[in-house]
Amino acid sequence: MIRAQPSLLEWSATNNGSTPDESTATVDDGSYSPPTDVEAFLRQYADTYRYYGSGKCALRDGLAAVCSPGQNVLVPAYLPDAVVEPLFELGLEPRRYAIYDTLAPVIADLESRADDRTGAVVSVNYFGFPQPGLKAIAELADENDWVHVDDNAHGALSVDETHGLLGTVGDIGITSLWKTLPVGDGAVLYCNDPEIADTFEPSDLAGVADSFTRSDLAFVCKSVAGDLLDSTAVLNDAARSLITSRSPQRESDPRGRYESTKVPMSRLSSFVLTRANPIEIVARRRANYLAWHALFHSRPDVTPVFDELPPGICPQVYPVRTAEAKKLLRLLERYGVDGAHTWPRLATAVLEDEAYETAHRLAREIVVLPVHQHIDTDTVVAIRDEIERSIG
Repeated sequence: MIRAQPSLLEWSATNNGSTPDESTATVDDGSYSPPTDVEAFLRQYADTYRYYGSGKCALRDGLAAVCSPGQNVLVPAYLPDAVVEPLFELGLEPRRYAIYDTLAPVIADLESRADDRTGAVVSVNYFGFPQPGLKAIAELADENDWVHVDDNAHGALSVDETHGLLGTVGDIGITSLWKTLPVGDGAVLYCNDPEIADTFEPSDLAGVADSFTRSDLAFVCKSVAGDLLDSTAVLNDAARSLITSRSPQRESDPRGRYESTKVPMSRLSSFVLTRANPIEIVARRRANYLAWHALFHSRPDVTPVFDELPPGICPQVYPVRTAEAKKLLRLLERYGVDGAHTWPRLATAVLEDEAYETAHRLAREIVVLPVHQHIDTDTVVAIRDEIERSIG
């Protein structure tokens, strides 16, 4: 079985503080030593940043520092429904702009939604790749004196050859550590503009918890239980059903999900990011991405969202498009791929507006497959070969 998320137990069993293998490290002339933990990686690319429990809380503090109540913020329509909850809390109006099938912004539509009360524009690096049109958004922000927010929730370790570390392109930026590491929370707010960095005053949502908590213990227990169940196939289905039936249900409304993340980053997440090896994580995710790509890049019924994997990009998932998403999900589940799903859950305001038809279609057709670092690439290859034999 391929699990949806990286394993804390597997990370703890394999983490020994060693330096990256020569095959995965990039060394210029012997004078450069690649970072061996995520915190060192962040320090290498960013001067000013703060930790948070979630990307939405990081976004909340970032916008609070640069926008005033009554202003509006331009955001892409193709976004999960809860992302704009921090804007509502701050008295800001989200104005959603349309995107193309390529995920690039429709610049004419974006400009038509701006006025003299526009304070910021958000770009999104979908699935860990730089958003097509990122440069155009940055130029528009500069021309109109808008704050550019670089939403890099998906690509904490992605370094683009043109833009550098994704998340540090705008005046402020965010990234979500928990989407890449085997932890339950964790995010970063980058203050890339020196003037913003000098005046920034974080809320009590910023920082790291003073000690380990019951939530840390609960995450550890859940992670370990998942690993044990995966290794005991006979008990897997029944035990998972029991756990699901006795677990508290996740908040279904966007505001409830946002409110539940309003805590500083956990001590457990801090512990992991100071010991997790970014070079190895990037290499493993890229290998798994390419293994899936070998299956889907030439199929007539499924189209990869991205034609290639550029150097330096750390993919969050492997995204594909298909008009038969449910059929593909059933096939993947049959072969033991856990966690594949369509993305994202759109806001009601977007679903009810025909102007965002492209976002509607993408949300129905894009299926994301796990590529995280605790998947054995040989397992992906074996499943890929089985699927190829079964469907031709």
